[in-house]
Amino acid sequence: MTGTEHRDAVDAIVDQWREQRPDLPDLLPMALLGRMTRCSLLIQKQMAECFRRHDLQLGEFDVLASLRRAGEPYTLAPTALFSMLMVSSGTMTHRLQGLEKRGLVERIPDPEDARSMLVRLSAAGLERVDLVVADHLANEDSLLTGLDAAQRQSLNDLLRLWLHHLESRLA
Repeated sequence: MTGTEHRDAVDAIVDQWREQRPDLPDLLPMALLGRMTRCSLLIQKQMAECFRRHDLQLGEFDVLASLRRAGEPYTLAPTALFSMLMVSSGTMTHRLQGLEKRGLVERIPDPEDARSMLVRLSAAGLERVDLVVADHLANEDSLLTGLDAAQRQSLNDLLRLWLHHLESRLA
């Protein structure tokens, strides 16, 4: 099945543009990006629900997961965190304050620079992220239901290529 058998809201939008503006060139970019945007919104909604079950928001999970992936002692500088997660320092500060208040992270002095602090995953944070990541992965897998292994790999390869192109243009 190629997917062309199923019409969706994006098809209706493209059809309307074709009817109203037949002079417009190829509308495939509109269709592709419209579908990606709709997919992204649906994915974010489902992911938010998964994190909500664990009393987290997506951004909070991102912080905990970044610290977990860093390996023991699960510690990073705040600047490394906000650079990695592509958020402002103010956003990162707000996330860290909330996570620290809930006992999921702790700020500790940087042993190499007394003027700086590091962020470390607490024992409770480590337990929480290890539990959440398993549920998150199962949720992601369920979001990809309907695509077989080859389709998933093909989509992954195409998105990697496109992401590389977009990132190189913005660098």
